Amino acid sequence: MRGQEADKIKNIFDLRGAPFLMAGTGLLFLLETRYQLRKRKLPRWLRLRTNTAVATTAALALRLALIPALVKTAAFTQRKNYGLLKYTGLGPAASGLITFLLMDYGNYRWHKLNHSSSFLWRFHQVHHADLDLDLSTAFRFHAGEILASVIYRGAWVAGTGASPATVLLYEIFFETATNFHHSNLRLPHKAEKILSKFIVTPRMHGIHHSIVRQETDSNFCIILSLWDRLHRTLKLNIPQEDINIGVPYIRKHLTAAELFKMPANKIQEWKLPDGSIPDRK
Repeated sequence: MRGQEADKIKNIFDLRGAPFLMAGTGLLFLLETRYQLRKRKLPRWLRLRTNTAVATTAALALRLALIPALVKTAAFTQRKNYGLLKYTGLGPAASGLITFLLMDYGNYRWHKLNHSSSFLWRFHQVHHADLDLDLSTAFRFHAGEILASVIYRGAWVAGTGASPATVLLYEIFFETATNFHHSNLRLPHKAEKILSKFIVTPRMHGIHHSIVRQETDSNFCIILSLWDRLHRTLKLNIPQEDINIGVPYIRKHLTAAELFKMPANKIQEWKLPDGSIPDRK
């Protein structure tokens, strides 16, 4: 990687973004402890140990593979004057805003693809197999999923012509939003109703982690809730106390070793252990 690209990552993501993300994570941890949205099924510290072990490899894949690849792609397209936005004639501010929107839409499509592709689901199910949903789930991604996203997200960056700075700023917003909407934070209902018109909220994303298939296949957005509204994949009318978190075919806590090996296992049918298919009347 060129020194200039490495410096951008260091200055924007490592020195500014990472401390911001760590402070936000600490704040969310305290808030979800005090204002709990969903009742826990498992001891919090049991899941924290498991999810931290899985998250460690995912964080390495993110920082050492995904982010450098995206920044390098952005720098290359900028040098070659490639990308959709190069032909619009817009100024830097407008181009940056549109790029941000396009990247967020691209991640909406990527998330949907993780659910529709059997290969990608092998990795993504590691995230969904958590029996509770809280801040630690936001970090529980298989490293294979992060690595698989390099090609897709890199192509999206190249197609839009995003700048390295925009890529890094978007990634900071992306991680912040992921932490927020996975948290078990109970916001005032009126406040969450207003927020969900614009961004993904904990109640909204909680529905996505339901064992009911039509609910899992909804609410794919990462930052803005706009894309679910446009594609009619938005679902907001499910009370949190009625949601059973996880995937139906795994109803026990899995160790980190079992989660690492999960992509190599045969994909199971969307059924509960007793053979019934979870549904909501």
